[in-house]
Amino acid sequence: MQSTAIGATPHPSQDRPPHPSTTPNGSRDSLIIIPTYDEAGNLEALVPTILAAGPFDILVIDDNSPDGTGRIADELASRYPTRVDVVHRPGKLGLGSAYVAGFGYALARGYERIFEMDADFSHDPATLSTLQAALDDADVVIGSRYVPGGGSPGWPVWRRLLSRAGSAYAARVLDLPFRDLTSGFKGFRRHALAALDLGSVRSNGYSFQVEMTYRCYRNGFAVAEVPIVFHQRRQGRSKLVPYIVIEALLVVWRLRRGAPEAEART
Repeated sequence: MQSTAIGATPHPSQDRPPHPSTTPNGSRDSLIIIPTYDEAGNLEALVPTILAAGPFDILVIDDNSPDGTGRIADELASRYPTRVDVVHRPGKLGLGSAYVAGFGYALARGYERIFEMDADFSHDPATLSTLQAALDDADVVIGSRYVPGGGSPGWPVWRRLLSRAGSAYAARVLDLPFRDLTSGFKGFRRHALAALDLGSVRSNGYSFQVEMTYRCYRNGFAVAEVPIVFHQRRQGRSKLVPYIVIEALLVVWRLRRGAPEAEART
């Protein structure tokens, strides 16, 4: 997929390496965080595909999947010990908390670029290098379905309308200049995550994505949108349920009412 970067928007006020990729100063560069719950049919194929796509390490965070996803993740970590790691959680604790746990892992281990990605092939691993490159000029990058060049082929009309309306609604309430606030394919520079109080993030699902972008933008970080094509999942069932949509509608108003001052940078 050919894609071009959409300019970074700052806050108005201001052949595959055998080992983990590193920056010139020797620290690790890029980590892909993949939360899983019942993704046994996808994960075993996805991990090697990501590793072949570029210098990326992978952290799988499994919420005690009853279909054996956690066991598959452990086997992959044994197969690729320098590039794949697994965190096992005791139950289904939510997407947002999984990513927060992954961010903590990434920061503690010195990763410079940290990415979110679904486990079901809806996010094309071939696009990771585009997101990675966008972080040369931005602090946060959103893989956007709703900028020129992006899309979601195969989606039913109701789902496309729901997604676009949800993003437009959140952007209007929070006064954000971005088109795809519910995208789960995104990346952060280390310093942007380190500046946030991640322990205070309580959102899950779509609302987590909105909250993270909102916090980064309010803290003055440059946010870029690059086009992606969002594909239908290969196997398994969608995790989209009505309460996730309702939560997102409520969270944007909580964020607007709270409107915290810029968080102290560390």
